[in-house]
Order: sequence, then structure tokens, then C-alpha cells
Amino acid sequence: MSTVKTSMQPITLTPGAIEQLQRIQKEQSVPADHGLRVGVKGGGCSGFSYILGFDVIKEQDDVYEIDGLKVMIQKAHGIYLLGMEIDWLDGLNNRGFTFNNPNAKESCGCGTSFSA
Repeated sequence: MSTVKTSMQPITLTPGAIEQLQRIQKEQSVPADHGLRVGVKGGGCSGFSYILGFDVIKEQDDVYEIDGLKVMIQKAHGIYLLGMEIDWLDGLNNRGFTFNNPNAKESCGCGTSFSA
């Protein structure tokens, strides 16, 4: 089982994102043994799309504590996510999580997929 890493965190969660994630965690009664999974998968209009959801820790995960949230990133996904910021927008035109990824060479108009 992976241990929690407290050193350099590969991603940043803004205060708005943390607040929203904690709200979702509470409203959906996410079990205590679950953490926030952040990752990538093939697909989307630009090649990769982001994974963001609550899950159990798996053997291939690195686990981080970010502002009170247990965050899991599969070791192989770290190269695509290093330095990324996840934010929550709650405006008239946009509402939802946004991904500001310095590793993305291109991203789609909706902001949920990218190419590296």
C-alpha cells in the first residue's frame, strides 16, 4: 500500500476546488477510505482527458495530502499532471472544475481534454 507523501505535491487545488470537493464528499457520503483520484485517460477531442473522482487507493498510486484531502495519482500519470492547478468556477457562463495544465501543448474548447 502506498504511503502518504508530504513532500512536493505534483498538483495544486485552489481553495474553491477544495471547498467544492469537500462539499461533494459530504453530500455523496464518500467512505473514509476513499481519496480524490486525479489522472488522465486516452480520449477526448485533444487526445487525453482528465480523471477526477473519489476512489480507493490502488497499489500503483502515489498518495498526497493536499489541504486536508487525500489525493491519489497513478505513478504513470504524474508526467502529464506535474504542475497542474485544479480550480472550481461558479460563474454565469462556466460552472465546474477547470484544469490549468502547463504540460498541455493543446487543449480543447471545453478544457477537459488536452494533448501532451
